[in-house]
Amino acid sequence: MKTTALIINLCAMYLATSGAVFAESEQTSGMMMTLEDLKWKDNPRVTGLGVAHIIGHGKKPGPFVYRVRFPKGRIVQPHSHPDDRTYTVISGTWYIGWGEKYDPEKMTALPAGSFYTEPAGVPHFIATPDSETVVQITGTGPTAAQFVDPSHAPKK
Repeated sequence: MKTTALIINLCAMYLATSGAVFAESEQTSGMMMTLEDLKWKDNPRVTGLGVAHIIGHGKKPGPFVYRVRFPKGRIVQPHSHPDDRTYTVISGTWYIGWGEKYDPEKMTALPAGSFYTEPAGVPHFIATPDSETVVQITGTGPTAAQFVDPSHAPKK
C-alpha cells in the first residue's frame, strides 16, 4: 500500500510541477527521451559512477528521475536516504541487501527489468560484481546518502 501511495504521490508531484513548465512553453505533448538523448556525466559526488539526469535534480526540492551507471565490481557500503525511492534495473545485474553491515550472503540479485522500492531511512548496501549496471532512480529531493559508518562516505 505504501509503495502505491509513493508512486501516486511522485506522479502527482511531477504533473503538478511539469504542468507549469509545459504551460509556459506552450508545449503540446509530454516529455520524450531516447537513449541517444541521455546526457551522461561523471557523478560529481561519487568517483567512477556516471549519471544522466532525466527530470529534476536530487539536490533540489521536488521529484527527480535519473539513471546511474555503476562499473563492474563496485560495492557501496550500508547507507540510507531521506526519501522513499523506486529503482528499475535497466541493464546488468544489481545486488541489493538490507541492514547496517555489508553481507554478500544477504544480497538479492536483480537482473535487467527488475524493480524495487527503497523506504526512506532504511540502511541498505549494493554491489555490481558481474557487470556494469545501470539503474533508474525516482525519488523526491532534496536527497542525500547517509552512511552507517561515515568513513565509507565518498570523499569530495
